[in-house]
Amino acid sequence: MDRMFRVLGFWTLAIALMALAGDMVPMSLIFFFQTAVFVLLGYMKLSERTYILLFWGYMVIAFGGFTYWSFFKMSV
Repeated sequence: MDRMFRVLGFWTLAIALMALAGDMVPMSLIFFFQTAVFVLLGYMKLSERTYILLFWGYMVIAFGGFTYWSFFKMSV
């Protein structure tokens, strides 16, 4: 499971670089931060249960933030 967090770090790095190339600096900074967190967690050698709970927590926060932004902040 620790390798999957490093894979997540790789993909968030790819997204951050593409966002930076597209002049979306705030988005790229968010994804660079996520990359650092995922890679750091990937090398911590935690238990499988801890990794799963961390991933579920990340998903709840990410989808909650996305839903909030798309419902309340985006103009129609």
